[in-house]
Amino acid sequence: MGKLVVWNVISVDGYFEGDQRWDLRLHEHIWGEDLRQLSLRIGQEAGLLVFGRTTYEGMASHWSTDTTESEIAQYMNAIPKLVASRTLTDPQWNNTEATSDPIGDLQRRKRLDDRPIYVFGSANLVDSLLAADLVDELLLGVAPVVLGSGTPHFKHGAAKRPLSLIESRPLDTGGVLLRYRVSHVPAASASDQ
Repeated sequence: MGKLVVWNVISVDGYFEGDQRWDLRLHEHIWGEDLRQLSLRIGQEAGLLVFGRTTYEGMASHWSTDTTESEIAQYMNAIPKLVASRTLTDPQWNNTEATSDPIGDLQRRKRLDDRPIYVFGSANLVDSLLAADLVDELLLGVAPVVLGSGTPHFKHGAAKRPLSLIESRPLDTGGVLLRYRVSHVPAASASDQ
């Protein structure tokens, strides 16, 4: 069975984008050779990349035309991708499928493939996947910056979810990589958390 890993970069105060949609300038504070190597490793091991609609649109726009990181662009354009959307039915980015049932689709895909499934960004989708108890790991790059405001990665009022630290390491840019195992919650008590 494959594991589902949520990967995102957040600020020290927990935001994954600034006040404007797709304002990812916080990445400038953490991007370096360490994250580049992590990105290449993800490209080698992942069986599927998953995005919410907004993240999908930003990623498709960026990686289909990127010329600065050719190795990463190559795998981003080639790897199988899934976009969770109720309205998008014919995604145009190379090797992408759409699903209006991300929970059911990802449950099935986890059973069928031993390779990791990575969810990039997509805070609303992540909230749904955590509530459905599908997330196995959180992989967070903490950028060395305080934004003060923006879009939080974890939704306010989300159910309490215990985490176990698997790895923590400093990055060459002063950021930190944190990897947590997500404790699975029995179905009857998931709503009680």
